[in-house]
Amino acid sequence: MDTSKHVFQLHGVNAAEQPVLRKKLRRVEMIAFFEKLPATTVAIEACGSSHHWARLLGTFGHEVKLIAPQLSKPYVKRGKNDAADAEALCEAMSRPTMRFVPVKTSEQQASLMLIGMRERLVRNRTQLANAIRGYAAEFGLTAAKGMCKVEPLLDRVTIDPGIPALASELFASHAAEYRQLSEQLDDIDAKLIKWHRGNECSRRLAQIPGVGPIGACLLMMKTPAPELFASGRQFSAWMGLTPKDHSTAGKSRPGIITRAGDETLRTTLVVGATALLQHVRTGRGKNATPWLLELLKRKPPKLVAVALANKIARIAWKMMMTGEAYQRSAALPPQECVA
Repeated sequence: MDTSKHVFQLHGVNAAEQPVLRKKLRRVEMIAFFEKLPATTVAIEACGSSHHWARLLGTFGHEVKLIAPQLSKPYVKRGKNDAADAEALCEAMSRPTMRFVPVKTSEQQASLMLIGMRERLVRNRTQLANAIRGYAAEFGLTAAKGMCKVEPLLDRVTIDPGIPALASELFASHAAEYRQLSEQLDDIDAKLIKWHRGNECSRRLAQIPGVGPIGACLLMMKTPAPELFASGRQFSAWMGLTPKDHSTAGKSRPGIITRAGDETLRTTLVVGATALLQHVRTGRGKNATPWLLELLKRKPPKLVAVALANKIARIAWKMMMTGEAYQRSAALPPQECVA
């Protein structure tokens, strides 16, 4: 079934893989059709509202399989229309090696909504802070890096006699908007921490150096099901933390990381690894393992941060699968941590 807001295209085959159904239905007609249809297997592209339709069709007794768009696209024969997309989904579902997306519950989607709202607030606040800095610089007022320097900058603007009256009014409007965004972000962070403290696995994942509460929440909320991955490497590859493969004729040519999967989750792990690496390089860290120090001697820091994020992802997968607590590996003494 190819879905949209109001029109749904159906393509069905029998046991011999012969087409027996080609139909376009409106929203109400589609629901009535599946209510009367005997239990069958339905393939839907994993996109907006697909999890809702999977849950609804599941209540009618049907088995719903969600397929990632990039996995169904190769089966589109020619052109781009609803009928071709529905036929491609039907063909992709029949492949024995096809991978499917687990159907999310309403609670899981609510938690992802929390993460999405936090991302939007952080993006809006950063955009507003950059605008404030740019406008203040036009009047000769600058501030050091960091979000904590924005409000002192606004305070300086209010007392500067060289700021015109119109600009002062506009800066006051920016300041009110900035404080409102900060309050909303604090409220979302409080809800996120409350969710983290109520989840036992999330609390265990936060023990991994470089993860923390936010990273642990993201790992729990965005990971579909850890048992779907055969190994920690598959899990890190799903995040896009493994090198691209350009091998041919027996020659292996790994490239940059694939950057596949969820960008927010991958970025959070890389940022956490970068912060951990900064402590190790300055001699303040307690997690300077021999593997990490040897890698720092041979590779640039940014590359090491990505490699460390890859390792963190593998550790997280193992902990989610086994239910074990994090076991800190033997680290070198602080005086030997400088690299």
